[in-house]
Amino acid sequence: MSSVLYDAPGPRAKKRNVLLSVAFFVLLALALWWIWQTMDDKNQLNWALWKPFTESQAWTTYLLPGLADTLKAAALAMVIALPLGAFFGISRLSDHRWVRVPAGAVVEFFRSIPVLLLMLFANEFYARYTGVGTEQRPLYAVVTGLVLYNASVLAEIVRAGILSLPKGQSEAAMAIGLRKGQTMTAVLLPQAVTAMLPAIVSQMVVIVKDTALGGVMIGFTELLNTRSTLAAVYANVIPSFIVVAVIFIVINFLITSFASWLEGRLRRGKKSTGVVLGPATVAGTEATGAGGST
Repeated sequence: MSSVLYDAPGPRAKKRNVLLSVAFFVLLALALWWIWQTMDDKNQLNWALWKPFTESQAWTTYLLPGLADTLKAAALAMVIALPLGAFFGISRLSDHRWVRVPAGAVVEFFRSIPVLLLMLFANEFYARYTGVGTEQRPLYAVVTGLVLYNASVLAEIVRAGILSLPKGQSEAAMAIGLRKGQTMTAVLLPQAVTAMLPAIVSQMVVIVKDTALGGVMIGFTELLNTRSTLAAVYANVIPSFIVVAVIFIVINFLITSFASWLEGRLRRGKKSTGVVLGPATVAGTEATGAGGST
């Protein structure tokens, strides 16, 4: 059986795929065994190093407050960056040069600067020119850096999603008398959301992970920063890294799972019922229409 994209593998190809799969899993098992043995030789599997994670103090004092700050900064950045990115993405498609060119300059400028530099510049700006206190300044700087960078990336995602739609959509909207603004909000954006959703979710995952940059450089008390304090108290550097990595994996998995569910729901909502009308139903409809017209 073949499809549009590829031919179904034959007997030799199936045998080769099975052998490659077996070889991959054997290598993966050997790698995991080597990691386990190495950690055991370095005494990293001792129960004393993992025991703090079974007690509430390690979570309530270090991990949970850091996780709360991570999610707070990521949520604020997402809420601000999404509409800002949509605004600049749509502005880059404007027919007016005085709108399109400045929007493009802003997007290209902030997309070219590393997000860590944006956080550092924002931290210095808040320290020198505003009255933001030292306790809130790292949060402000992290959110500002994340918003400026990710809004510019999201702007390109929005622009690419809209441009990926067939031109017939815009032409049909103009044919029925819709203005460009109405076409964008009522026709193009609703259809482009489904196509843009995977890329938007990927950027949200990046936002969650990039909050750790603030803890490294400007002292933001996010999850990775509080992990270092926990590791210093309990002397369990490797186990603390593993636990924090698992927490990040769970958070990002939940985000992607929710996005997959939402994408599937949007796609199902756009599909037709698939009901085929029979000749009798069509004839009855025509008769009703004729009776109403007379």
